[in-house]
Amino acid sequence: MFRSVKTILPHLLVFLGFIIISLAYFNPVLQGKEILQSDIAQYIGMSKQQKDFKTETGEETYWTDAAFGGMPTYQLGAYYPNNFIKDLDLALRFLPRPADYLFLYFLGFYILLLVLKLDYKLAFVGALAFGFSTYLIIILGVGHNAKAHAIAYMPMVLAGILLCFRSRYIAGFLLLAFAMALEIGANHFQMTYYLLILVVILGIAYLVDAFKKKQLPQYFKALGVMVLAVVLAIGANATNLMATQEYTEFSTRGDNGLTIGPDGSQKKASGLDFDYITEYSYGIAETFNLFIPRFMGGSSSEKLNEKSEMYQQLLKMGASPLQAKDFAESAPTYWGSQPFVGAPAYIGATIIFLFVFGLFLIKGRLKWWIVGGTVLALMLSWGKNFEFLTQFFIEIVPLYNKFRAVSSIQILVELCVPVLAIFGLYRLFNDFEKKEEKEHALKWATIITGGIALIFLLFKSMLFNFSGGSDNVYIQQMGAEFVRALKDDRKSIFTSDTIRSLIFVLLSAGFIWAYLKEKASKNLIILGFAVLILADLVIVDRRYVNNENFVASRVVNEPFQKRQADADILHDNSRFRVFDVSESPFNSARTSYFHNSIGGYHAAKPARMQDLFDFYIANNNMKILNMLNVKYFIVPTEAQPVAQENPGAFGNAWFVNDVSWVETANQEIIALGDTDLTNTAIIDTKFKDLVGTEELTTSDGSIQLKKNEPNELIYSFKSNDSQLVVFSEMYYAHGWKSFIDTKEVPNFRVDYILRGLKVPAGDHTITFKFEPEVIQTGGTISLISSILLFGLLLGGLFYGFKEKDFFKKQS
Repeated sequence: MFRSVKTILPHLLVFLGFIIISLAYFNPVLQGKEILQSDIAQYIGMSKQQKDFKTETGEETYWTDAAFGGMPTYQLGAYYPNNFIKDLDLALRFLPRPADYLFLYFLGFYILLLVLKLDYKLAFVGALAFGFSTYLIIILGVGHNAKAHAIAYMPMVLAGILLCFRSRYIAGFLLLAFAMALEIGANHFQMTYYLLILVVILGIAYLVDAFKKKQLPQYFKALGVMVLAVVLAIGANATNLMATQEYTEFSTRGDNGLTIGPDGSQKKASGLDFDYITEYSYGIAETFNLFIPRFMGGSSSEKLNEKSEMYQQLLKMGASPLQAKDFAESAPTYWGSQPFVGAPAYIGATIIFLFVFGLFLIKGRLKWWIVGGTVLALMLSWGKNFEFLTQFFIEIVPLYNKFRAVSSIQILVELCVPVLAIFGLYRLFNDFEKKEEKEHALKWATIITGGIALIFLLFKSMLFNFSGGSDNVYIQQMGAEFVRALKDDRKSIFTSDTIRSLIFVLLSAGFIWAYLKEKASKNLIILGFAVLILADLVIVDRRYVNNENFVASRVVNEPFQKRQADADILHDNSRFRVFDVSESPFNSARTSYFHNSIGGYHAAKPARMQDLFDFYIANNNMKILNMLNVKYFIVPTEAQPVAQENPGAFGNAWFVNDVSWVETANQEIIALGDTDLTNTAIIDTKFKDLVGTEELTTSDGSIQLKKNEPNELIYSFKSNDSQLVVFSEMYYAHGWKSFIDTKEVPNFRVDYILRGLKVPAGDHTITFKFEPEVIQTGGTISLISSILLFGLLLGGLFYGFKEKDFFKKQS
């Protein structure tokens, strides 16, 4: 809040600059184009049924049948009542996507640097450095929008915490409460969890400082203010959090009791396996690509030109120029240890140089929480390459084993390093240190960063062999000479990018030297670094995300085109499921876009469906597929995939005349392979009271599906005897209510994954409705919290205008 136009004008100009830069980088959005993001295409496929349902009925469904046999829509963009924080977020993201996320990157980091008392010029430069960090741009290119969303609000959360620690309680409370609410609302809990790790480190640094200065009462008062702010932020997102927690136990992140694998080996019942968590582990040496962009070859699909050794070798091997060009434009130049890399996580040679420069000038708690967060994040990103620490966190630190792709914790490095780097410039321009100290810092920053680049240039052949993990495969397929040419290209890339980083280091050092020798003004140096940082980062960013990534809106909104197989299946209006074996069924949402699929694409799949896939479906076990009512297969042919009808599908519901009782998930899933599922239901003994002990009888009867909606199913039932009915519907303990006529009765789990019901003799109407209590309860909590939150904001603003010197004190 500012008291004059003169004070606020620079910030308005900065915000305008952020808008212009965001739109300029993603300029195709001005032509109505949209960025083609692979993950968003999958999301559209997964969420199409629920969106179509809302378009047709005006009603939100919190269940979809389109993926994994059925699952809640909580992680598929479901809209919750009283979600006013979402409305605020949409107001902040007013630019076309993905320019909106880039703008949020800039805005959040700018606010953080202002809170750290940097002037708007340095804060502007710092925001550019953070926003154009290559990793942050790359995730926009592939469609990790929720991750980008959560990252964008991280700096604002830190800013609110810092205000509280500096005894600016009102401003800190309001900023933290809203920033944290927006952070949680972004719905990427892995990124929020990593932020929490950084906050703990920050809190420890301030605790030690408060203890030394005998200011513990102020510290704990600030802590109390922060706790209240976070509680309100959590309350404002209550529905999302409660629904996510509920679904977690149903997903692969939860504990379904299964402790064996398909081969009989032991597995963890809760959390993810070590190998799965650490599949994407940064190599220790690979960390240098933060400083040298293509230190390990860049991406797994790098673009090479006609001058490359690979291109020339392909021509020698008999490829046509067009074939060689096509192959060279997606060359496997990456030679690190990760399975796949879309682009290097480059922070910038200029920023790394300024970071090292800042290390020599900055002292105290700011330095230590930033360095602590950076070092810990780096070590954790190494995953299996630094197994002791990773194993410790997986086994000891709560919730750490719920997340995979440990390399993504490097986002903390991308957040911390620019803060210290820009703060180093701030120290350069003030009088806290003597000129000799600044010259000392300049000398050693140049020696360290420039020296590293020189060592790599001079001794690269001794230090590295430039061999990739898949080279043996290429030797078998393409020959040894091809791999030799590929290694030469890797070495060439390494050399050119190392020289590039060395040049940026020397230019950065030259700028600081010019300022210290009074050959250039402060403003000129700030402008120079702005240009240098943009040139350094944007050129690398454009290698991987550029105008070629944009297409017409129709292509984005309709990512999957109907095939003849899809058209043939869509003629059938009955209720059934489809298994598409023409592609990877559990890693694609294509089938979900058109049909009710037993596959799909999601980071947190329903655990029991994944278990069925691992034990049976992957081996095309027809009994399990019949149980899941898979009526159609889509199979590949030489021409195009075709639809094949499966006459053995069990249908929507069937009667059984026997029960096989089991006591563990292990027994339950094994029994599926040895049981006639058309006549016998496998049921956990914990449901015995719901099933009863009366003997089941076989008699004539019928059950037919009359209404088929994602959130409501109605069956007509007729039988002279009571029946145990198995429905080919996913059992989900929370929300699916079952009614016989108008009386609510409990349903239970059968056959490891399906829904069962005991129905008395007679003519009945059976109704299933998905009415999750978590939505109603969470919506009430969100409403109350939002009223309090926005009420306190208005109160704070009123108090600020009323108190003459309030804003001086708070700014």
